Amino acid sequence: MAPPVPPSPVKLFVATLHQSDFHLDPVAKTLQDRFGEIDYVSEDFPFQDTDYYAAEMGTRLFRRFLSFATLIDPADLAAVKLVTNSVEDDHRSESGRKVNLDPGTIDFYKVVLASTKFGGQKVYLRDGIYADMTLVHFKGKW
Repeated sequence: MAPPVPPSPVKLFVATLHQSDFHLDPVAKTLQDRFGEIDYVSEDFPFQDTDYYAAEMGTRLFRRFLSFATLIDPADLAAVKLVTNSVEDDHRSESGRKVNLDPGTIDFYKVVLASTKFGGQKVYLRDGIYADMTLVHFKGKW
């Protein structure tokens, strides 16, 4: 039997989904205050993959990715999701969310997203948060 080995730290990122007129700077500042220096910010690009968010957030949505310089313990992903849920609530209006924040981690082998939704492929972490291994790097390809 092999002894347990602590995991290697992983890269934290947050995928944002926001209305076209929503300014992400205050959200990014809050996330930076909580998770450390933001080392990458993507440009906004139209989100047209699904209309799942249309009723709550509208139809002209954009996606942006932020990543953080400080690597984290992969076991911290559930706590990160709870923080991002709280930040979403801080920017909620009577009609619903103005921003959706999906945190995840990336390492040499996989991309894992945090989720509050159950799914057969998802692994329960804690406090109502699941891990969803979304991408796997295998034989040089994602």
